[in-house]
Amino acid sequence: MNRSPLDHGRLRARLAAGEVALGTFIGSASPITAEVCAAAGADWVLLDLEHGAGGEEQVRTTVPAAAAYGVPTVVRVESAARIRIGRVLDLGVAGVMLPRIDTAAEAREALRHLRYPPAGDRGVATYNRACRFGLDPAALDREGEILGIVQIESASALGEVEEIAALDGADVLFVGPRDLSHDLGVPGDFTAPVYREALERVRKAAADHGKACGLLVPDGPAAAAKRTEGWTFIGIGSDSTLLATAVSTALDEARA
Repeated sequence: MNRSPLDHGRLRARLAAGEVALGTFIGSASPITAEVCAAAGADWVLLDLEHGAGGEEQVRTTVPAAAAYGVPTVVRVESAARIRIGRVLDLGVAGVMLPRIDTAAEAREALRHLRYPPAGDRGVATYNRACRFGLDPAALDREGEILGIVQIESASALGEVEEIAALDGADVLFVGPRDLSHDLGVPGDFTAPVYREALERVRKAAADHGKACGLLVPDGPAAAAKRTEGWTFIGIGSDSTLLATAVSTALDEARA
């Protein structure tokens, strides 16, 4: 295989083998920031199109910037619409995170967008980065390389998490802590029994079906704690929160 910014399924294979992968969210939509995070040693970076500052145009530059350090880019799409997912897939992302999925039926439909017919309904074209601009049409037969990440961030999704975990293509169950805690009636209280029980239910559902489980945490110590609990796809903050914390801490130390 010629050198390229494409991940070719390595991230998905690592997680399927039970490895832990640590990354961070890129909310600034800056390819330079993504490159900084990749250079710092992240296993993956996630360009956030749901809450982040940019749009699909930033995918075009983020993928090769992070890939220069061998780090794959995952994208959280703004919605699970077929055209939104297809756009980022054609730009060569390693995986797609699906937000606001509330039922197994919704997850099944969204995951179809990751695959070409007849298994799915992804639009077919070869003149894009995913097919090396027409030089690698065989990529159309390697769609199993794409990592599918389904967010569990509502009580409804939690109620069907076992069915979601059983779906082909749902490689990672990813908890959005804030969303899930709010929907469970304990906003931001990550020590509440109902929230902790929800986390365990997600982790067990993933383990029972041979899938990875992931969630977002604020810092390294929190990530280390979740690793010991069996979580394997862990996002450590975001570029903006990590920068803000580092600057705030440095200023506090300087003014002490």
